[in-house]
Amino acid sequence: MFISMRRIAATLLSALFIPRVLADVPISNGFKYGTDKVYGVNLGGWLVLEPWITPSLFDSTGDSRIVDEWTFGQYQSKAMATAALQAHWATWITESDFADIAAAGLNHVRLPIGYWAWDVSEGEPYIQGQLPYLSKAVTWAGNHGLKLIVDLHGAPGSQNGFDNSGRRISYPEWHTNSDNVDRTTAIIKKLANMFKDQANVVTTIAPLNEPAGFYGDDVLTVLKQYWHDSYGNIRFPYGSAKQGNNLVLLHDAFQDLSYWDGFMPSPDYQGVALDTHQYQIFSDAEVARSNADHINVACAKGSSFSSFSKSQLWLIVGEWTPAATDCAKYLNGKGVGARYDGSYTGSPKIGSCTGKTGSASSFSSSYKTWLRQYWEAQAITYSKGAGWIQWTWKAENADDWTYQAGLKGGWIPQSPTDYKYPTICG
Repeated sequence: MFISMRRIAATLLSALFIPRVLADVPISNGFKYGTDKVYGVNLGGWLVLEPWITPSLFDSTGDSRIVDEWTFGQYQSKAMATAALQAHWATWITESDFADIAAAGLNHVRLPIGYWAWDVSEGEPYIQGQLPYLSKAVTWAGNHGLKLIVDLHGAPGSQNGFDNSGRRISYPEWHTNSDNVDRTTAIIKKLANMFKDQANVVTTIAPLNEPAGFYGDDVLTVLKQYWHDSYGNIRFPYGSAKQGNNLVLLHDAFQDLSYWDGFMPSPDYQGVALDTHQYQIFSDAEVARSNADHINVACAKGSSFSSFSKSQLWLIVGEWTPAATDCAKYLNGKGVGARYDGSYTGSPKIGSCTGKTGSASSFSSSYKTWLRQYWEAQAITYSKGAGWIQWTWKAENADDWTYQAGLKGGWIPQSPTDYKYPTICG
């Protein structure tokens, strides 16, 4: 175990200090978490690239080795990569998107950003330039009455090995090196300092997206220490006993809710929520489910989500989708096929991807009806916790995933609680 005695000692001191300061003192940031429901959408593929969201950015390079943001900078000239990214940042999301999100009755936006926006060490090929757009996002959110969640989506070494961490690798390295964790902690301190006096807009900081807890205690032990360190850094950003008002949103690390029972309990800890991501498409068994099974699986979570949010931490479903297949191009990674149509190595074919993804113009009326039913089953269920944030607002060619396309296509309502099927979960 690499955790230093210095860090252990600091945590023990903070454990003695925090409860006395925070007892019964709630956060005050302009949103009543736990009372008012979070209805939001993610701005995926903007400040952290994902090949399936913007496949044209990757295809235009003509290089099969370019599969994530790391290789986007590694295998083409810095000038070319920089020009492409600057054009993308300036156009993919603009203030009009924030206006449309607010007009759809949503109250939150979750914004993924990678560590490399602040810190690129020698040998790391990332291109910087994201921070001015983070500032724009804060302004635009404020202009349209939206609350912003700043989500650290990629950490040094990669916390999960997924391309959405910035670097697609076979095994995550974030937790294996104390320098990685220390660099990440330094960025959280910067984020907390940036937004400590803007908590009325940036209500929430999420210190790490989707850490790979499925690898077991090697990851989870390091992660829980990092959660405690992040709590202190976010909730006490002034360098004194004065507390801030930013909510701390911790990912469940792909563990059952029961794993987090008793973690950071109230009133000793205040202003903490748990983020869970709910997908039913990343295994052969899940994509093989019938439409009815997809809905039943989603609806069955309502009771546990409600009880956890009331008795433990506020529970926010920070990612979910009305898509029930993995058919979207590059969803499983650039150059990787889909389980649903059997093009993913080792997966049996369930059916054809035709009419399941891509442009909504290819969707049948019955498929749009199903998307609406599945969307509502999930929205109703996840509202039994503290609320939800759909992934994602837009994509180049995967309308089954996007809130923007769903609003236009009619499978997402113009108001997030305007249900056609209010009893779909019984």
